[in-house]
Amino acid sequence: MNKEQARREQDNEISSFLEHKAYNLRKWSIIQTSQAGSGHVTSCLSAADIIAVLFFYSMQYDAGDFNNPDNDRFVLSKGHAAPVLYAAWKEVGVLTEQDLLGYRTIGSTLEGHPTYRFQYAQAATGSLGMGLSIGVGIALCAKLDKRSCFTYVLMGDSETAEGSVWEAVSLAVYYKLDKLVGIIDCNRLGQSTETMLGCQAQKYSDIYTSFGFKTYIVDGHSIPDLMAVFDASGAALGSEQPIMVIAKTHKGYGIESVEDKEGFHGQAFKKENREAVLAQLKERFLDAAMYTEDRVSSQLLGHTASTLPDTIPAMSQKLKEYTAAIIIPSSFPYVYAKEAMIATRKAYGEALALLGDVLTEVVCLDAEVKNSTYAELFEKKHPDRFFQCFVAEQNMIGMGIGFSRWGKIPFISTFGSFFTRAHDQIRMAVLSNAALRLVGSHVGVSIGQDGPSQMALEDIGMMRALPNSIVLYPSDAVSTHSLVAQMAQYSAGVSYMRTTRSETPILYGANEEFPVGGCKVVRKSSQDKVCIIAAGITVWQALKAYDSLAMQEAPVYVAVIDLYSIKPFDRATVIATAHSAGNKIITVEDHYIQGGIGEMIAAALCDTGITVVSLAVTELPHSGKPEELLAWAHIDAQAIVTEVLSLLRR
Repeated sequence: MNKEQARREQDNEISSFLEHKAYNLRKWSIIQTSQAGSGHVTSCLSAADIIAVLFFYSMQYDAGDFNNPDNDRFVLSKGHAAPVLYAAWKEVGVLTEQDLLGYRTIGSTLEGHPTYRFQYAQAATGSLGMGLSIGVGIALCAKLDKRSCFTYVLMGDSETAEGSVWEAVSLAVYYKLDKLVGIIDCNRLGQSTETMLGCQAQKYSDIYTSFGFKTYIVDGHSIPDLMAVFDASGAALGSEQPIMVIAKTHKGYGIESVEDKEGFHGQAFKKENREAVLAQLKERFLDAAMYTEDRVSSQLLGHTASTLPDTIPAMSQKLKEYTAAIIIPSSFPYVYAKEAMIATRKAYGEALALLGDVLTEVVCLDAEVKNSTYAELFEKKHPDRFFQCFVAEQNMIGMGIGFSRWGKIPFISTFGSFFTRAHDQIRMAVLSNAALRLVGSHVGVSIGQDGPSQMALEDIGMMRALPNSIVLYPSDAVSTHSLVAQMAQYSAGVSYMRTTRSETPILYGANEEFPVGGCKVVRKSSQDKVCIIAAGITVWQALKAYDSLAMQEAPVYVAVIDLYSIKPFDRATVIATAHSAGNKIITVEDHYIQGGIGEMIAAALCDTGITVVSLAVTELPHSGKPEELLAWAHIDAQAIVTEVLSLLRR
């Protein structure tokens, strides 16, 4: 036998092995979904060959050390096809048949769509259109760390209609991510109708090529063709082009009754029909079903974990040891003169730049407003760790998930109002257990003449609603610096900081501490009649009101609390201060009343006998000077004085 014949025989043997794996993936997908009585089995059947080639031929990874940073990474963007992902890990050997039979049950980590509870998922997926953004973040992280690993993202053809996909496509090209490989499972059918492009694989190819991707069209059910395409994508290194593979497939492939037919999305085969369906599958793929795995030698599978370095780089150990206990030197706080006027948005940029000196894991992502958020101060000091995401906030959050997954500490900034368009990505970050640090500038009506489209007035409510989130709102530069450090140390969920556009005075000394969950009682006496609770810009209005009330002909004394930590908040201090101030509270905030501080305090104190009155924005705002708008919204010092006097007369 000559070398060419030997090579062909070897390729045929590997192909037979992969066809067997694809058969098993289909079998386990059918078993899981029929056992559960629900699930997207037809979407699994179309992708099984792709998954088989990736997991058992192309990808290099150590299944016993999933967090090894040199592993190739796989993101299942079409998260409804979760059963085929779980089946792959069963075939790898880290899950059991019993694990698969628990699919979609309340005690199982194998949920209907992957979440962080499944330890072998790169991120939670299922809300479509996010996987490529996450992949861009992972690939950028690998590039920053000079890793050789590839990132593979499997997408459904329906989800390519999502705008966030095209944000990710543009950024992947901009950052020349030639180790990012996207795969479109082009099976023609969506949930309720045919996709926009149907089976026009060439049109997909033309579109992605026009953006700057290197594209391949392949029969997604031909194992040899898939092997060749993924070999070619690996050989394309150095082209500085990301890869997009358009795999032509049939939804429901392997079971004639559902194959390439509408009306079967999300429908499992009935449990009582399972054996008959599995018999059809076996008959269709008889050779693959009868294959015995001991026929293939592990040496033939050249693209396996055996090609990883013998010694795992130091970063791997660092990644494993990464915890919330980040040590920040006591010298970190910035010293400001008492008379200084500093916008908290600028203090954020200064603090982040200093934090970058202390922690090399800190990265910064900004949505093309770095000169407004002051993220540019971080870029000037740490340009290699600053990532311009342009006006593409949804993709920016997805990228942040990818960075967080691999041990980075992402700070992500834009106008607070623009985080609303990425709320879906933010809530999916929560399901991914991703520790994102979000910083929203230009909040409230106090931004002034730019008008209502730029005013974040819903953000507190939006961020408070997220499980395990923290929400911070500093009133001066000193507290901003401390809270940036607190955010860096918080890894149990998403943290959000509001920053103010206007300059504000320095209120605190450099050594003041601002623990998450705390507050500052900045004014208090034994004669207090009312407790005013404010945060951010309204702290200064409350202090002006305090001075005005104290200078009344009959002085009125009030306590003033700076609620810099909105979630969690210091309920005990609030209650104690209110009890000593006539059991009366006035909250004042530059935010809509719905979902804001006032509603939060009223709900938390509903059983205490304390009266809570809320001053907040209650109408659609418009352009104007900041002081005019604060007065219009009845959240300025005069409005507070009026409300205090009114409350005392009741």
